[in-house]
Amino acid sequence: MAKAEFPFMGGDFTKMFGDFKMPEFGKMPDMTKMMGDFKMPDMTKMMGDFGKMPDMTKMMGEFGKMPNLDMDGVMASQKRNFEALSQANKLATEGFQAVAKRQAEIFKETMEQAQSAMKGMMGGGTSPEANASKQADFAKTAFEKALANMRELAELTTKANTEAFDIINKRVVESLDELKATAAKAKK
Repeated sequence: MAKAEFPFMGGDFTKMFGDFKMPEFGKMPDMTKMMGDFKMPDMTKMMGDFGKMPDMTKMMGEFGKMPNLDMDGVMASQKRNFEALSQANKLATEGFQAVAKRQAEIFKETMEQAQSAMKGMMGGGTSPEANASKQADFAKTAFEKALANMRELAELTTKANTEAFDIINKRVVESLDELKATAAKAKK
């Protein structure tokens, strides 16, 4: 029986990497020479008036003069919008935490299975043909398990997205109904 060899042992790495030479330990290149005349741009000139906020008192002053505007109703509606967004965000976060947790579990299971398979193949007394058969079986099983895991993670992600979307969708419908009711009141 021929002894299995590691395929990279005894290779001439100088042919692979050519004239590449590692820098001497402890000597770093002079970054000032590499950067040359580079200067940071003046961000205040680039941004201009971007950071200036509009005068909200002027904007709200005109808004508040609209006839028949129920400001308490508008504020209550906006509070419900915020609560719906918060609830949707919480559900989305919980869903993605569940996905991340399951991914970690899948990774751990996969590593344990790979380790077990390697021990089985590395054990002495088996022919190369038997090892090839074990490798093929392991590859098939690993592929099938990977597909099942991908499907499970996709379902978890879809569930998290759907729950969050349903909350937002429901609130949008409610908000439009509230807007209709407010408009009807204003006509009277």
